[in-house]
Amino acid sequence: METREPPGEATTKDLLRFLTCGSVDDGKSTLIGRLLHDSRLILDDQLSSLAAASKRHGTTGDDIDLALLVDGLEAEREQGITIDVAYRFFTTPRRSFIVADTPGHEQYTRNMATGASTADLAILLIDARKGALAQTRRHSLICSLLGVRHVVLAVNKIDLVSYQSDVFARIVNEYRAFAEELGFSSIASIPISARHGDNVTKVSDNTPWYRGPSLLEYLETVDVSGNAIDGSFRFPVQWVNRPHLDFRGYAGTVASGTINAGDPIAVAHTGKISRVKELLTPEGAQTSAHVGDAITITLTDELDIGRGDLLASPESPPEVSDQFAAHMIWMSDQHFMPGRSYLARIGTRTTPVTVTAIKYKIDVNTREHLAARTLGLNDIAFCNLSTDTPVAFDPYEQNRRTGSFIVIDRATNLTLGAGMIAFGLRRASNVPWQATLIGKSERAAQKHQKPAIIWLTGLSGAGKSTIANIVERRLHTGGHHTMMLDGDNLRHGLNRDLGFTEADRVENIRRAGEAAKLLVDAGLIVLCSFISPYRSERDMVRRLVSDGEFIEVFVDTPIDECARRDPKGLYAKAKAGQIKNFTGIDAPYEPPVTPEIHLQTIGHRPEQLADLILKKLAVRGIVEAKN
Repeated sequence: METREPPGEATTKDLLRFLTCGSVDDGKSTLIGRLLHDSRLILDDQLSSLAAASKRHGTTGDDIDLALLVDGLEAEREQGITIDVAYRFFTTPRRSFIVADTPGHEQYTRNMATGASTADLAILLIDARKGALAQTRRHSLICSLLGVRHVVLAVNKIDLVSYQSDVFARIVNEYRAFAEELGFSSIASIPISARHGDNVTKVSDNTPWYRGPSLLEYLETVDVSGNAIDGSFRFPVQWVNRPHLDFRGYAGTVASGTINAGDPIAVAHTGKISRVKELLTPEGAQTSAHVGDAITITLTDELDIGRGDLLASPESPPEVSDQFAAHMIWMSDQHFMPGRSYLARIGTRTTPVTVTAIKYKIDVNTREHLAARTLGLNDIAFCNLSTDTPVAFDPYEQNRRTGSFIVIDRATNLTLGAGMIAFGLRRASNVPWQATLIGKSERAAQKHQKPAIIWLTGLSGAGKSTIANIVERRLHTGGHHTMMLDGDNLRHGLNRDLGFTEADRVENIRRAGEAAKLLVDAGLIVLCSFISPYRSERDMVRRLVSDGEFIEVFVDTPIDECARRDPKGLYAKAKAGQIKNFTGIDAPYEPPVTPEIHLQTIGHRPEQLADLILKKLAVRGIVEAKN
């Protein structure tokens, strides 16, 4: 049976985007299936397929398992949980809907956040037998942070508590007390049974004590107009369209506001202003463009604009800064480390980003602010972040599209977290770079050498410091100006406050790298001897200096040989459990993939290995070749 209206009619209606969320097994998929089934929006062939799937995977006995309508993945059907975000479009005579069925399992919180990022309203399901759980509160907090302002508290499985009004009232009161400070504009509470249809599409006789509308009736009438993105004009440039020398256009999608042909327009990061010459679409030139329109903009002036730039209204420009504060939702088993370099995608711009401080982590049960040095899977926190280059943004509460970003792993390109910008930090504008009259090249020329960082990495006991000392002695004898930075020595001063946790190791190398960069700017050849177990931090130091100024030397000594030498007695203590987080024993070491110099130490004396380093440095022009 087909009762859906023709597409032309549906598209003229008001559209409501909503998501279902809550803890696992609270009945989210069943609820959507019930909405579609009782609204007569399931085709006959879909119903037949659903009946067959219910016999194979269903959990409702001989009844059709409506949850399987949206649990499309085979793994979801076998496990009885939602893994991915399932989007469904449906329409009624009063409104059109796009619903995102999001997973309740903690492992897939990232998918729930994806669904919430574009939603106007959240249906938060709570099992009447269990009440609000930790994941219920976590999803509520995420919805609040992501700008969802309207919530339907659907107390599901009310039939399994004999339709008791006092159970419903207790859950509603407890939840409202929790959500009081989350900033929701409205919270509507409805007792439902998704399996049997009570109060889903029509009010049920089983709950005579409930005086409100059915869920569908509420969704058809709720006013979410306050969620609409209008505001100032914002246009992230997705692509520079340059088919020939006589045409340059900037393609993308209008993120907010309206633009007209002839309007003034500004490049956010430079402040340069021009005027709109044309607004081009596949249908031809248009006089105006609005939120969601995909267009190509041409300007009356030639400006330096590239992919990732943000075009904006000159009257109300966005903030531009390389530091900002933001709420973070961490979505990876890999811990979030202050000082470690990631990539941030803000609009269409991708730039390196570093967390400079975790101000606090939020307890999802109490909303208490907790001290934290790292973030783990599903943690929510407020952080300060720093980007390598200034970026344009709006606070998230003003513009969800230009105030949000994702954090990406530099090596794997996996999405690790999502952020909502709260405000810019004015430190960069208040502390400008002070120009100096003498630069790195002048200092290096006076010393008749090319400055560089020679970074020796390897396990404890591999021979790094021994080799580095020999290299420095020979460089010094040859008249070169050098400095030696050794991991143990720095821990007596600059890094004396750091331990050996992963977070402390990251900060240890960050500080050492910054110190080495200053010494390179002074024109020196800097010998650095650090275990530096993580590739990401070694790569971070590489990016601090110019191309060719970072020479990674892998001092490759097998761990058995390092333990045999054990010059400091550390391996014996680590194996005895007296030292925790010891690299190679209970903490990882990530060897370089393509080091500039790879030293195999077995069978070679330190002096031979030092000679090899000096020859490689001569080839790179850092020192003069010796005949």
